[in-house]
Amino acid sequence: MLGHSTLPNTTPTTRIQAVDLLRGAIMVLMAVDHVRVYSGIPAGGPSPGIFFTRWVTHFSAPGFAFLAGTSAFLYQIKLNDRGKLARFLLTRGILLVVLELTVIRFFWTFNLNFSQFMLAGVIWMLGWCMVILSAFVQLRATAIGIIGLVVIFGQQAFHYVPQLFPLSVRPAIGRVWEFFYPSGQEGMPWIAILYVLIPWIGVMMAGYGFGQVLLFPPARMKKYCYAIGLTAIIAFVVSGICVILLSPPYQGPLPFLFRLLAQQKYPPSQIFLLMTLGPLIALAPWAGRAKGWFANLLTVFGRVPMFYYLLHILLIHTSALLVNLILSGKTHQEWYPTAPFVELSEDQRWGLPLLYLVYLIDLVILFFVCRRYASYKFAHPERKWLRYL
Repeated sequence: MLGHSTLPNTTPTTRIQAVDLLRGAIMVLMAVDHVRVYSGIPAGGPSPGIFFTRWVTHFSAPGFAFLAGTSAFLYQIKLNDRGKLARFLLTRGILLVVLELTVIRFFWTFNLNFSQFMLAGVIWMLGWCMVILSAFVQLRATAIGIIGLVVIFGQQAFHYVPQLFPLSVRPAIGRVWEFFYPSGQEGMPWIAILYVLIPWIGVMMAGYGFGQVLLFPPARMKKYCYAIGLTAIIAFVVSGICVILLSPPYQGPLPFLFRLLAQQKYPPSQIFLLMTLGPLIALAPWAGRAKGWFANLLTVFGRVPMFYYLLHILLIHTSALLVNLILSGKTHQEWYPTAPFVELSEDQRWGLPLLYLVYLIDLVILFFVCRRYASYKFAHPERKWLRYL
């Protein structure tokens, strides 16, 4: 990859469209999973419909983290001031963490009993990763990208960090370290940790380094994206098959293809990240030149990611209460005090057709509201606070 001093001139429109369109695509996929949460349908299963309803959403968290890093790099090019970028990442990261623990938690659960349930979710993870990335932006983008790859592929080493401390303080260190990487220690009792920070910070840093590729001339950018993306996909297929073949005989209900695709997400294994980031990178050249109504729809969502995220949880939760009211005469808000962790008996769950109907209706509503907000944001560049939403 090139350093900042040798970056060629590139039209911002092409660059921004590629990032916005891909980000919009993963946001659209993400909403499927969050409707699934409120439907009560389990996360995956042996039937193709349920399995792939969950599997397609696996691209969302890696895409968010990777493209957040790419966006940070492109914003640094725009600012031409790494100090300003560091301050922006620090303040925006802290804001995301606060939103996760307050507004987003309320939208998930519709209750204010914070002692009952707290969640370290994807926005928590993105926020803290931005805070950490702010400490590295003085380095060259290539160095940041390499550090990110080392973190991703060497992540298991972080399991042993608490063992480096004396036994007397190891439990206390371990409780805090559970926010970074699972180490087998007892975590904080007041919060459910869904997204640890490692290797997600590595994904964001790799995305920061990848931002340079989007500044290459189109033909060269296409060549690099295909090379990186297809290599990652091939590595996923080969390594995934090898792991299955070398594992003890499998006695469960999943067919071979499902076992290949059902890679570890919490925390994301190297194979999981190869599976999800490879296609994303390979699609970047197409995303930069895509035209038509579908590309425009995805780009609208991708331009206002935080606004979309906040709105879509509120809308999906409200929609679930309305659907429950229509189906049973009750909203059944009592089913969702620890959402997104929801367990319903089989007779209380929606079917897949209803899940996708609610999803499509919510997506249409989100499109019109997000388009209105994106227009407002574009028309008021003087309102600096809009950069955070």
